[in-house]
Amino acid sequence: MSAALLGCYDSFKKEALRSNAVIPVLFLNTLFSSLLFLPFILLSANSSFLDGSMFHVASGGWEVHKFILLKSLIVLSSWILGYFGMKHLPLTIVGPINATRPVMVLVGALLLFGERLNLWQWVGVTLAVVSFLMLSRSSKKEGIDFKHDHWIWMIVGSAAMGAVSGLYDKYLMAPVSEGGAGLDRMMVQSWYNIYQCLMMGAMLLLLWWPHRDKTTPFTWKWSIIGVSIFLSTADFMYFYSLSLPDAMISIVSMIRRGSVIVSFLFGAMLFHEKNLKAKAVDLALVLLGMIFLYIGSN
Repeated sequence: MSAALLGCYDSFKKEALRSNAVIPVLFLNTLFSSLLFLPFILLSANSSFLDGSMFHVASGGWEVHKFILLKSLIVLSSWILGYFGMKHLPLTIVGPINATRPVMVLVGALLLFGERLNLWQWVGVTLAVVSFLMLSRSSKKEGIDFKHDHWIWMIVGSAAMGAVSGLYDKYLMAPVSEGGAGLDRMMVQSWYNIYQCLMMGAMLLLLWWPHRDKTTPFTWKWSIIGVSIFLSTADFMYFYSLSLPDAMISIVSMIRRGSVIVSFLFGAMLFHEKNLKAKAVDLALVLLGMIFLYIGSN
């Protein structure tokens, strides 16, 4: 469900960014997401109404919030790169690149947690790399050069920061007895949205507002609200699954990247993007690689 909703989020984000200013759209996304979770924070702090439910937000001091603040910085870095890249690139290119995140997560687990790849996983990683190279070739037909297009590098950077965020999420959710921080998932999701909103508010006032007449103008679109709703719901299900006992970030990340199927269909049917046959082959290789990774992880 998180993967399906994340695909809708990517598609609404693409629509919200079309001929629109990036920083105000990103600020409003963090603002609406914060407003969605603010009632849960207030109810949890001032009543027992949510006690024992999956919507209860735990409380904590700086020793907890410092971890969430770092999470906000990581995610916001990924979003800023991703939003600018998505505005200037077809959704059918952005989706497959983002789908390589599970490979990055797996490599990160290999380096940080001492995990070792088996044959199935190596095949999955190889297929993902091959699909990325094929995607770079097919994109040249649309005048996009992977080596020299800085929007492509922004999407790659966004995917890399997203992989870092996924590994960090596992650390935050893991119990202290297993070497993690043992944080409450609702506390992480609620407060990291608020911290991001404050950061984006500062960027809006200091970077965009003084130069708004010289850049792309901001236009209100109702799809901006859809961005926040789909993302918040997708993240809620993601954090819930990650908080379950024995949850593996490599598998959770792989399944979540299945969102590329939804965003690819949106790109084909609603945005009428080009060169779909070649991209479909690239996407099929990515998904096949994910299947091999899943088998190998089991």
